[in-house]
Amino acid sequence: MKVLLVEDSMEIQKQIGGILEAIPGTRLVEVFATGAQAGEWLERHPAGWDLAVVDLFLREGHGFDVLRRCRRRKPHQKAVVLSNYSRAPVADFARQAGADAFFDKSLGLEQFVQFCVSQSAACQAMSNTQ
Repeated sequence: MKVLLVEDSMEIQKQIGGILEAIPGTRLVEVFATGAQAGEWLERHPAGWDLAVVDLFLREGHGFDVLRRCRRRKPHQKAVVLSNYSRAPVADFARQAGADAFFDKSLGLEQFVQFCVSQSAACQAMSNTQ
């Protein structure tokens, strides 16, 4: 599974990157700190990712813009939010912008990892049938 990570904190980039790369069949294809960088990459590489992991509140730009750019995707491609801002209105807005799931950085890492493991397995199964 090819993962795009959009996160402005270097510490969290390393933490999440380590978690993702520990999942069999998963690799980070790109890590961006700004919404503009991620958006440009998505435009140039529409098939270059299977999972986009997006923080909402970036130093430059906004994760909602990245999610909107992820809307034009193949059915197997998923976009998820990993954010500290997990109150109901924010999660609802994220889903409206195109998020398939929303995970709290502080309280939802276990659920995030479970989601990623299942997505990786689905991507591997899909590639085995092609």
